[in-house]
Amino acid sequence: MTPKTFEEFESTLGQREPPKEWTDALQSLWFDAKDDWESSHNIAQDIHSPMGSWIHAYLHRKEGDKWNAGYWYNRADKPFPDYSLDKELKVLVEANL
Repeated sequence: MTPKTFEEFESTLGQREPPKEWTDALQSLWFDAKDDWESSHNIAQDIHSPMGSWIHAYLHRKEGDKWNAGYWYNRADKPFPDYSLDKELKVLVEANL
């Protein structure tokens, strides 16, 4: 079942895998929240939508690649955030609930 809140999303982080019925976007964010950047990126780069571009941007921002992140924020039609990565993760998760 898809979580209804960020706290419900967080409560699944003790599991070994994200729920299979979740969208690719939520699964990507779940892997990021588990500090598995590579798995998160592998999913995000195959989401061909503004949301996929936004997640991709966030991941490159987290990686420290500001130029690449800027490219993906532009593709997502989102401004480069002026808030923390933790807050952006929460905003992204909530946008997918």
